[in-house]
Amino acid sequence: MAIGRRGILLGSTALVIGAPAILRAQPASGQKVTVSHGFAMHGTPKYAADAGPPDYVNPDAPKGGTVRLGARGTFDSLNPFIVKSVPAAGITAIWDTLCWSSRDEASTEYGLVAETIEWPEDRSWVAFTLRPQARFHDGSPITVEDVIFTFDILKTKGSPNYAFYYHDVLKAEKVGDRKVLFTFRDASNKELPLIVGQLPVLSSKWWATRDFEKVTLEMPLGSGPYKVDDFDVGRSISYRRVPDWWAKDLWMNRGRNNFDTMRYEYYRDVSVQFEAFKAGEIDLRQENIARNWATAYDIPAVRDGRIIKAEIPHELPTGMQCFAFNTRRDMFKDRRVREAIATMFDFAWSNKNLFYGMYKRNVSFFGNSELASSGLPTAAELKVLEPLRGKIPDEVFSKEFALPETDGTGNVRELARRALALLKEAGWEVKDGKMTDTKTGRKLAFEMTLNDASFERVALPYKQNLERIGVDMNVRTVDTAQFKRRMDEFDFDMVVEGFGQSLSPGNEQRDYWGSKAAETPGSRNTIGVRNEAIDRLVDTLIAAPDRDSLIAATRALDRVLLWSHFVVPNWHNPKAMVAYWNRFGRPAKSARYAPVAFDTWWIDEAKDKALQRGGEKK
Repeated sequence: MAIGRRGILLGSTALVIGAPAILRAQPASGQKVTVSHGFAMHGTPKYAADAGPPDYVNPDAPKGGTVRLGARGTFDSLNPFIVKSVPAAGITAIWDTLCWSSRDEASTEYGLVAETIEWPEDRSWVAFTLRPQARFHDGSPITVEDVIFTFDILKTKGSPNYAFYYHDVLKAEKVGDRKVLFTFRDASNKELPLIVGQLPVLSSKWWATRDFEKVTLEMPLGSGPYKVDDFDVGRSISYRRVPDWWAKDLWMNRGRNNFDTMRYEYYRDVSVQFEAFKAGEIDLRQENIARNWATAYDIPAVRDGRIIKAEIPHELPTGMQCFAFNTRRDMFKDRRVREAIATMFDFAWSNKNLFYGMYKRNVSFFGNSELASSGLPTAAELKVLEPLRGKIPDEVFSKEFALPETDGTGNVRELARRALALLKEAGWEVKDGKMTDTKTGRKLAFEMTLNDASFERVALPYKQNLERIGVDMNVRTVDTAQFKRRMDEFDFDMVVEGFGQSLSPGNEQRDYWGSKAAETPGSRNTIGVRNEAIDRLVDTLIAAPDRDSLIAATRALDRVLLWSHFVVPNWHNPKAMVAYWNRFGRPAKSARYAPVAFDTWWIDEAKDKALQRGGEKK
């Protein structure tokens, strides 16, 4: 369960009743309908209705203060829901959603705008009864009409990912003064109640006089804990906490959203952004460059404790960061060509010389979780895979997937031999020092498009390795706006991409790998996967009736994606690396699936004053 560009304690017993007469979609004969404050994909919710705060929140956290955060690139819109815009950082936080996702449970949601959640045994529909106190920032109530409007407009005029995400949701309709019913295409997708629960709720009245598909800088009407305060287009945006936020006293919100003001400063260059952090112009930085973490923080502020470096373990699936091929390009249609190019990436050398040995290689699209494939297929996986034999790589059935390894010295002769053999088999050979198609005479040359100059230090050694086998890879870094436009239009050969995953993959897999998404501008099918067998695997995953079936289907999909060599797998870190100026308090316990969870932090007045007295914090 993820969207866009990603219990131990039994709660109160869910009320089980017959289907309410007001519902137009009746459950199948003999089914019971559950009405509850929360919904778990498998099992039962951990927290009771109106429980105390989540375990990873300090309910006594003080409110107040201003934090400054960094953002890279630019923005041109305050409408994050359309494909045309480059939305401002943090903008989605101004809207509340029907449900709130727990960060220490796998695939569990609790009612936020919704007071209760209602579903039949077969999960063929879900109904939400809205809280009577739910309000937009102008004081107007959040209504069923607003929910229906939001669903309809996101599905028809929003970014393409919404249409894929809500594909199996047929309609939303009003069935009571505060109740909205979502009817599903069938009962095969058990995750749909969770998916619908993530719906942000927009004001139908506010949007009635505005063009939803237009890029806009008008401050939107929201309903969440923050509202837009001020902004300077492309340079900064500030959000101010709403002191009378309608949901501030709900159990899941006590101790969260503690800062009075959150300000994002934009930087075109990641190096300048880092210097701004060291100078005290940014309060917190989540580091993703191992070299920086190992060497760049050897500064007085870290040594004397004014800046804290924290490594926070997590249990999040790592997903797949990678160099992604655009298989819409003729030169990348042959799996052997893709495998050959991928073979020449020397991860061991990069990890040793660039990453200080801090990273692990990605060997699964669902790594760091029970969803990752390993070894040979199990009987449960074979049950999913066998009907597709002949339509997926034969290696899926007979070989354990493994990436080529080196000793880290930079000697890639063995890699080159393997790559050259694959290319020869695919009809390519070296002529005058260039890899050449023996039939057409064209050269094997392509461009890797980046939007972060820090990746050049990884891409350029890779480029040199490819040159050894006659393959030309040009490395080009472009600005954020151009990069987004080219991604939306699939105008690239290879890019750095990330396919985030959750513990409960579902509809978003259609957006990642579905044939229809491959033809839809702005979708997340970056690679251009158009494969009937993969479509069937995604459908099987979505329709999994229980956790064991979901695991088997996900591992089967993982194997096919890996053996298709759609990507050059990159790396991951099993810990979140966070550096921050020592002015914050943090909960004693971190959330299992959100290691930073910055919305649970607060300004520690004593630390803040001590830091100011030191004269280093500006």
